[in-house]
Amino acid sequence: MEANNDINFDNRIPLEDLKNAVTGIKQELAKVIIGQDRFVELLIVSLLVDGHVLIEGVPGIAKTVTAKLFAKTLKTDFSRIQFTPDLMPSDILGTSIFNVKSSEFEFKKGPIFSNIILIDEINRAPAKTQAALFEIMEETQVTMDGKTYKMEAPFMVLATQNPIEQEGTYALPEAQLDRFLFKIKVEYPTLEEEIKIITTHHERKGAKPQTLINDILSPTKLKEYKKNIQDVIVEAKILRYIAEIISKTRNHPHLYLGGSPRASLATLNAAKAFAAINGRDFVTPEDVKKALEPVLNHRVILTPEREMEGMTTESVVHMIIESVEIPR
Repeated sequence: MEANNDINFDNRIPLEDLKNAVTGIKQELAKVIIGQDRFVELLIVSLLVDGHVLIEGVPGIAKTVTAKLFAKTLKTDFSRIQFTPDLMPSDILGTSIFNVKSSEFEFKKGPIFSNIILIDEINRAPAKTQAALFEIMEETQVTMDGKTYKMEAPFMVLATQNPIEQEGTYALPEAQLDRFLFKIKVEYPTLEEEIKIITTHHERKGAKPQTLINDILSPTKLKEYKKNIQDVIVEAKILRYIAEIISKTRNHPHLYLGGSPRASLATLNAAKAFAAINGRDFVTPEDVKKALEPVLNHRVILTPEREMEGMTTESVVHMIIESVEIPR
């Protein structure tokens, strides 16, 4: 009878390796990145479920550095694209060049052909260039001159934007925002975190942050972990819980636009990943709650009246979560 006290929830799916890898990534980034635990965890979850991430925050709070160092913990290629108002789709996707020797056009791949892609200031480029990302983010492929080029796995877009500076920017359309699994709002550090930031910077004595980070995860292992996450158990009452919350966003008096079925799927996938990285092979309501805010942040739009009153999408999402009964 005593043996039952040590029930191991990990028996059905091997999750110990995944949990250790996630801890390893967090520890590597903690060498340089201070106080961004939630940000880092959301990046890891997004990677595990083939999601893309929109990172929003004022300049100077390590959005770009975190994204770059996160890519360094993976044994994959990394590419950075700085979006500017004069950037053309071909500058991202690539272009066909005439080869004199073969007398044929050859496709020269652009910087988007990588594994982890950091797009800095995504709202700086015009709509035409932003739209070039649609097919890539949704189907992980590029079609040029009638020929399709598949992206190599893993493929993840990390895009940053500055919420304050609106001059010379082009707001992302709702259809494109919907392609991002999460929108992560990165806040200023606390006073204690700020002290630790400047202390560790001082102690590094000019050493580049990139040189301190070791790679932890290989594409082969990542593929294995992704498969394990698909096997995580989700009970019918949890599926209903997700559907009820997303459905409520569509007829809430404070919201002009609610979440689409893509929001429900994103919540489900993220909740499964949250469960797995915590060593559990089943999803709890807490996993769902963790996923909801970053999933809905950019998918729901406040009514103009509520926006003028200073209400936030987060507060409405929490309001909706509180109004839905937690499954027992």
